[in-house]
Amino acid sequence: MSTLADIEIGSSLENIQLPPVTRMDLIKYSGASGDYNPIHTIDDEAHKAGLPGVIAHGMWTMGNLAKLFTPFYEEGFIKTYSIRFRNMVFLEDIITLKASLKRIDGNELIFEVAAVNQDEKDVIKGSIVFQKYA
Repeated sequence: MSTLADIEIGSSLENIQLPPVTRMDLIKYSGASGDYNPIHTIDDEAHKAGLPGVIAHGMWTMGNLAKLFTPFYEEGFIKTYSIRFRNMVFLEDIITLKASLKRIDGNELIFEVAAVNQDEKDVIKGSIVFQKYA
């Protein structure tokens, strides 16, 4: 889909599959976000916290959802997110980003969004309101 001008309710944007999550992704995100919690970068600290290993920042995963809308930024912008974190994202997980149009309210397109791992488990579910320019 090259434009949102004629999108219909029930239509999906093209899925985006991210490369496997790396420790370097999480180190970079720690620096960019200021979230230096060691459960996101250091195995021993993750284990001490009762986790099976390093987990990705929830906001790293959520932020990646914006990639679904990058092709449409000349048409509008993400106005709001409403997200629920469902499962943890671990190193080497392969995350697929998905969006389908649920409702149109004037210039607002309301999308149901999800990020799922390689086992088709939801790691994030929610909605994004994409505000089209008038």
